[in-house]
Parts: sequence; C-alpha cells; structure tokens
Amino acid sequence: MRKTILSLVVISVITPVVFIACSDSAASEKKSIAMTNAEKIQRGAYLVNSMGCDDCHSPKKVTATGFEIIPELRLSGFNPGIASLKPAMDAVNQGWVLFGTDFTTAVGPWGQSFAANLTSDGTGIGNWKEEQFIKAIRQGKYKGLDNTRPILPPMPWSVYKNLNDDDLRSIFAFLKSTKPVKNVVPAPKPFNKL
Repeated sequence: MRKTILSLVVISVITPVVFIACSDSAASEKKSIAMTNAEKIQRGAYLVNSMGCDDCHSPKKVTATGFEIIPELRLSGFNPGIASLKPAMDAVNQGWVLFGTDFTTAVGPWGQSFAANLTSDGTGIGNWKEEQFIKAIRQGKYKGLDNTRPILPPMPWSVYKNLNDDDLRSIFAFLKSTKPVKNVVPAPKPFNKL
C-alpha cells in the first residue's frame, strides 16, 4: 500500500513538471529573437559554415590535401567551366548515386541535379524575397514559388525545414550579403535524358 501511495505521489509531482517543461519549450521555439540585420548576418554565416552548404554549393579545386573552395566562386553553385559529369549509367542503373568532381552536381534515379547559385547575384538569390527562401526550405519548392518543381536531391531541405524561422531568416540575410557571382546554373536533366 505504501509503495502505491508513494508511486501516486511521485507521479502527481512529476507529471505537471513534464507537461510544463514540454509546453514551455514548444512556446519558446515560436518566440522570435530580436536581432539587428548585422546580428542576423553573423548568425547566418555561422549556420551556413556549420551546416555544410559549401559542400555542394561552392565550386572546389582538388589539391594534394583534398578539396579547396575557390574563394571568388564561393556559394555560386555548379559551374560547367569547373566541374562536369558524364555519368556512368551502369553504376546509376545498379542503384548508385554519383557526385561530380567537386560535389556541385549529382546523378541518381531522379536524373542529374546541379547545385544552385546562392550568392546575392540576380542569377542566384539576389531577386528573392525572404518568404520565397523560407518556402523553398520548408516546402522544397524550387525558388520558393508555387507551382514549381520540387527541389531535387541531394539538397536535404527535408532536414533543413526543421530550422526555426529566426535561423532561416539569418541564413537568408547572410546569403543576401554575399559577394554576387554571376553564374547561371543549368536546369536539371531528367533520368531519361542522360
């Protein structure tokens, strides 16, 4: 009997704490943090640098020690003058996904995709509105526009959609602050055109 009463007391004390803790964390995630544009840019730079955006969106050269981002082309996406890929269709037909030399293009069952230009140039996201960027990441819509194609692999938008609004706004502010690089990225190729 004592064990039952003790268990009920413990449950009655712990249960409200758990519910309060859960509801507080959910509510705090919805609150926006007041940041200046400079603070957003700084936060966005941190997020872009830590989330691996350069892995696919920055052209690279291969050196003796591995890949090195080409600084003047940072975040400008696939550049046909630097990287190209004639896919080994036998490997793709056997279930492989292939990446180009500098990881700015990929081939898989969806076809061939090319990493987008994320710089502030008009050929990148220079003409985008913040709402478009958030929609692109949250819904996987090309250029964040309704009635457009989905964003293709390997872009992990389905993971990045979990970022909070402040983080997405910060990333957008940082990208809009980047040096513009004129680079028109080719349209994806469907699998049957490879």
